[in-house]
Amino acid sequence: MTQANARPREQLAAQLAEATSEALRQDLAQQERALLVLSGGSTPVPYFQALSRQELPWERVDVTLADERWVSESDEASNARLVRQHLLQGKAAAASFVSLTTDDETPEQGVEAATRRIEALSWPASLVVLGMGGDGHTASLFPDSRELELGLTTDAPVLAARTPSQPQARITLSADRLHQARRHVLHITGDDKRSVLARAMSGDDSRELPIRAFLSCPLAIYWAP
Repeated sequence: MTQANARPREQLAAQLAEATSEALRQDLAQQERALLVLSGGSTPVPYFQALSRQELPWERVDVTLADERWVSESDEASNARLVRQHLLQGKAAAASFVSLTTDDETPEQGVEAATRRIEALSWPASLVVLGMGGDGHTASLFPDSRELELGLTTDAPVLAARTPSQPQARITLSADRLHQARRHVLHITGDDKRSVLARAMSGDDSRELPIRAFLSCPLAIYWAP
């Protein structure tokens, strides 16, 4: 990332953090607990850090992930590690984090336990923050995944996913479960991803670009160079 791009991305992160906290406040005024579903990767780190500084009744907020690599939480590739390191700090440490992984050897073995955890949360989620890869994937709904069709069509909340282009097996919320939110955001940066999103908007085949599965619902797009 160039220095020229750093400030717009920081501003974007701050704006998204403010929008997230406002959404949580609105829902917490009407209900006891609120659910926030986040995505991993490098893009949301400044957003997580900005969100951790927001004044909220964090002890009433549940946080989970849209997807996760099937690795231990101490692994560099773990999205849970990213959330704990950059979001669940200071006052935000009072939030309840719900992991998608278990001690099982494979995500297929862990799906049942992960499903029970996810179904126990306060749906509909207040906000789902999606990311997007250069191949148009979101969560672990990859265009080359053998589980893509299932992920796009099942009403099960959680599924295991394996993808030839990715080194680790994964576990992901289904498109149906991700749709069960009051608000949806797509958080992306860079001209390459803007071009992918423009291509996604020009068609409707979610199997080619899985992010299309979320373009038919209200989706706030947060983008910076």
